[in-house]
This record gives sequence, structure tokens and C-alpha cells, in this order.
Amino acid sequence: MAGKLQHEIETLLERAFAPQQLRVVNESANHHGHAGDDGSGESHFAVMIESAAFAGKNRLERQRMVNRALGDIPGERVHALAIRATAPGEAA
Repeated sequence: MAGKLQHEIETLLERAFAPQQLRVVNESANHHGHAGDDGSGESHFAVMIESAAFAGKNRLERQRMVNRALGDIPGERVHALAIRATAPGEAA
């Protein structure tokens, strides 16, 4: 079951990019007791997103776009966010 923060991430990304595919994975359990684990159960996430908005953009531009869409979530409300952003037709 997705937590509140995971649901917020999904909603923000859906609104910003109208993705063809979106997967947000809570990886916090893998980091229990490590640096950045705040005990909330929602401190580490991986995002896999495919959207036409990423066409013609390099990897850094795509990551910046995702981070911008998420506002204060990366770096403030979550400790780690892995991003895999692709355009349609690109290998995942």
C-alpha cells in the first residue's frame, strides 16, 4: 500500500508530465537504520517515468524537470530519490 508521500509524488508527476508510464517505488525499507532513514518509512524512493516531455532533453535536464515538479520533496522531505526518466521509444 502506497504511503501519503508516495501518493503525493505520483500525483505531482502525473500532473506535470502526463506520463505514458509511471512507477514510484518506496525503497525505504532497504535503508532502515542507515543515514537518511528518518523512521517515517518514506525516506528513499525510485521513480521510473516515461513522458513525451523528456524528448530532446539530456539526462540532467530530465532530472531537473522531475525535481522541479516535486518542489520541496527531493532533499527536504525525502533523503534520496533515484530518477529514471525516458521519452517514448527509448530503451528503459
